[in-house]
Amino acid sequence: MNLKNEGILLILSSPSGAGKTTISEKLLEQSTDLVRSISMTTREPRLGEIDGQDYFFVTEEKFHDLCKAGKMLEYAKVFDNFYGIPRDFIEQNLHNGISVLLVIDWQGAFHLFKTMKEKVVSIFILPPSMEELRLRLQKRNSDSADEIERRLAEAQKEISKRDKYDYIIINDNIDKSVKEINSILNVERLKRLKEKKNSTLA
Repeated sequence: MNLKNEGILLILSSPSGAGKTTISEKLLEQSTDLVRSISMTTREPRLGEIDGQDYFFVTEEKFHDLCKAGKMLEYAKVFDNFYGIPRDFIEQNLHNGISVLLVIDWQGAFHLFKTMKEKVVSIFILPPSMEELRLRLQKRNSDSADEIERRLAEAQKEISKRDKYDYIIINDNIDKSVKEINSILNVERLKRLKEKKNSTLA
């Protein structure tokens, strides 16, 4: 019996500065069966951006048509443009055994917990401490002192949602965190394969 395992929708969330971007880049570098989710947007491509690689660029009319047809898993308006997660891209990859990595805030994650519950594995990434998070934000040299305080206050709000996630990891070392997430993915893949095998034999 040759059972094909479906992919996993891997959701990573964390406060700004906790390391989710670096972790996600390393995960994608190390894996042959994990791809980054590509969002759809109505904004114009920036210099160097490639359609189907950075974003799927569409007209506002096309975007709204897809929303009405239920082809968008989640979407939002940011300033004057719409952004969304196209259902077909996610579902086709999962069906083909390719897991999809989605770095998203807790609000978007909670929506997907409802709509894609059986496909989702969610991980919340914590900084070692709030003081360490403050230091990381300061080292960026890109935000004012007021902006850093705003981000820290927002981080407290985000961290309060962590218990809704399947797993919580503390990012005190990037390579260790990547290894932990890969281990979680392997366990979840085996768990789903076992469930599929049992349901087939039943």
